[in-house]
Formats: sequence, C-alpha cells, structure tokens
Amino acid sequence: MPELPEVETVRRGIAPHVTGQIVTRVVVRQPRLRWPVPEILMTVLLGQRIQCVDRRAKYLLLRVTAGTVIVHLGMTGRLRILSTDTLIGKHDHLDIELGNSRCLRFNDSRRFGAVLWTADPPEQHPLLEALGPEPLDEDFSGAWLHEQARGRTVPVKPFIMDHHVVVGVGNIYASESLFAAGISPLRLAGQVALDEYEQLAAAIREILDEAIRQGGTTLRDFVGGDGEPGYFRQQLCVYNRYRLPCRVCGEPIDRCRLGQRSSYYCPRCQR
Repeated sequence: MPELPEVETVRRGIAPHVTGQIVTRVVVRQPRLRWPVPEILMTVLLGQRIQCVDRRAKYLLLRVTAGTVIVHLGMTGRLRILSTDTLIGKHDHLDIELGNSRCLRFNDSRRFGAVLWTADPPEQHPLLEALGPEPLDEDFSGAWLHEQARGRTVPVKPFIMDHHVVVGVGNIYASESLFAAGISPLRLAGQVALDEYEQLAAAIREILDEAIRQGGTTLRDFVGGDGEPGYFRQQLCVYNRYRLPCRVCGEPIDRCRLGQRSSYYCPRCQR
C-alpha cells in the first residue's frame, strides 16, 4: 500500500500539470470503488479551475472553488497524467480531463481506493477530522509522542502507525524509523522514555524526507504520477530483509508479527 512518501511523490508529480487548469469533462467508468464515486462529481467539477493539489495523511486533495476532490490510492491505486486521447486500459476507472488536453486518470486494479467529493472544508470530512499531526510539521515532536504514549500498553510500532497519533507512518517507515532510533518494535509504547521518543521523532522526519527525495519505495508496482518507480528501496535497513545481515552490526535481521503486520528489526541494534 502506498505510504506517505509515495502519496507525496504522486502529489508532486501531478500538481504542476493540473494546478491552474480548467476541468472540461469527468468520465467515470467504474463508480464502485471502496466507496461509490459521487454522481455529482461529473457535473460539479465542470468549468472549475484546480487551485492546488494538497495532501493530508495519505489523502490527496484537489481543491477547486466549489469544494475538494478527495483521493485515496488504497492498495493499488495510481494517478497518472496522460493525453486525453490515450487508450483506455484495464482498471482505468476515472478521468478528470483538463483544458490543456491532458487528463488525470485513476487506475485501481483492486478497487480499494476512493475518489470522493466535499463542498465543506476537507478537514471536517469524517475521514480526515480525527487525524493526528503530520510527521513533517512543526507540531509533531518527541514530546507529543511521549504524551500520547502515557499509560499505553500497545507495542511502540503499532502505536506510531496509529493515524490518531501521527499520520502517514506506515509499516515500511515505522520499521525503518525504529531501527534508526535504536528502539525495538516490541517495546511497550508507555515504557519508551522521552529522550528515546525525541530520537524517534527525528528519525521519522529524516527517513520520510529522504524517502520523498527518492520518490518513495517500490516493492511491487508503485509508480509516481510520472510513471517512475520509487528508489528508496535500495536504502532499506531492516524492512523485508529477514535473515539478511544488519547493515550496522552484521546480526541477522529478525521478524515478528505485530498488529497482523510483519515487523523487521535488528535484535542487537534495537533495544
């Protein structure tokens, strides 16, 4: 599933091509996604100018005067910038055609993604209103994590993956951040000290920043808005490296199950 760096990569890839453009047509070929595509989308967007493309957590926000298109890529969703005369491919479910003869095309083989509409501020939408802080914003810190963890008996890895605590820290980047901070994913969140959370918050920010610079992580079929894969995979230290030697100490990387997810860690470097 695309995580925050992948979604931010898509945002940066499509924004220059759609910002300032007028929507000339909306084509919905398959409305049955994770939630039904609103019928109003085909009429409310016509003639609207796309003001900007923002991101909140793993949601992309296409803002126009009348409201906001909310896009979630799900597990296999893709947004591509194409010519309006590009042949329709399998699983090409929706096009937003623009005045520059380009279109924003949504493809999703498993249909777990979503394309929604709101005329209200998107921050008030039920999917977004209870989200925690962005990990790259100033209001995210080790002190925030330490306060949220007080009395929590959940392991620290699923704790930092809780989008009510902080958004966008998915399975890959949670594993990598905990390794960088030297914290075992098995530690209970309430037993991690403030100074350790400060190291963890810094690691989360640094790793997400670097992953965005590398265009995200391609493990299966993720591509950005320009069709290019992400290259952060080459820098992964623990994720998906079970039994391979740790890049720091040489100890074989171990694996466990936490919250129904595989978690990778170095038993020597992470305590």
